Amino acid sequence: MMRNNTITFILLGLTSDPQLKVVIFIFLFLTYMLSVTGNLTIIFLTFISSQLKTAMYFFLQNFSFLEISFTSACIPRYLYNISTGDRTITYDNCAIQLFFTDLFGVTEFFLLATMSYDRYVAICKSLHYVTIMNNKVCRRLILCCWTAALLIILPPFSLGLKLEFCDTNVIDHFVCDASPLLKISCSETWLIEQVVIVCAVLTFIMTLICVVLSYVYIIKTILRFPSAQQRKKAFSTCSSHMIVVSITYGSCIFIYVKPSAKNSVAINKGVMMLTTSIAPLLNPFIYTLRNKQVKQACHDLIKRIALFFKN
Repeated sequence: MMRNNTITFILLGLTSDPQLKVVIFIFLFLTYMLSVTGNLTIIFLTFISSQLKTAMYFFLQNFSFLEISFTSACIPRYLYNISTGDRTITYDNCAIQLFFTDLFGVTEFFLLATMSYDRYVAICKSLHYVTIMNNKVCRRLILCCWTAALLIILPPFSLGLKLEFCDTNVIDHFVCDASPLLKISCSETWLIEQVVIVCAVLTFIMTLICVVLSYVYIIKTILRFPSAQQRKKAFSTCSSHMIVVSITYGSCIFIYVKPSAKNSVAINKGVMMLTTSIAPLLNPFIYTLRNKQVKQACHDLIKRIALFFKN
């Protein structure tokens, strides 16, 4: 039996084909750089633009920060593994990566639920929106998202630190993920597996109920609007958030509804790669292309930069 603090794991990655590794490296490097740049742009715009000072953009700012954090917890390490050929990762680094990917991922779900509540208040209680969603409330809601995520992941993570590894140290993944780690452990994993399932289902169901209820009330309210133009405008304010929610929950469902045990590992690795690279990249484009205020803030920023270089 290997002592946990001396274990060095080997991450198999996505493929052993050298040519395919080059393609994956270029793809992940480009998507990572675009994702970080795009989300940093949104954070920067929400700081400097007077148009983007409502609760919606405060939550979007935090969501962009989470997207950067989530993709940064996974992709740079794998890019390093591909470029150097060093597929090893220490037990401590593996535990840190697992903790932060789970923390950022679960916090995103709670933040998406909070953002749906924000849209509910904006549409259904529009006259009181500024009063209800004031700065103090927004900050408390963000704190609640992080606290809820921490409380959700701590029980399974604490149990996971007690796992022992005996026969193999090879992780069939490109990141340290709970499922492949449980597969190679020689400890009894039944309890931790049940705790992981309960925590995952709890997060998924709690946040999904909040999202669904918010949009049920939103749709009911919008359908009562007298003019088609009002309805179109109201739906457009929610469309970006609905797309992001669909991508996030859709990928989560795809991971856990497995077609077969034999293909589940390969499929999960593929979906995980898309979740950690493509999803954070799409966020800035979805919110920029479908939001007039963000587009206007972008135009203003470009004009300022152009004027600065002219002078």
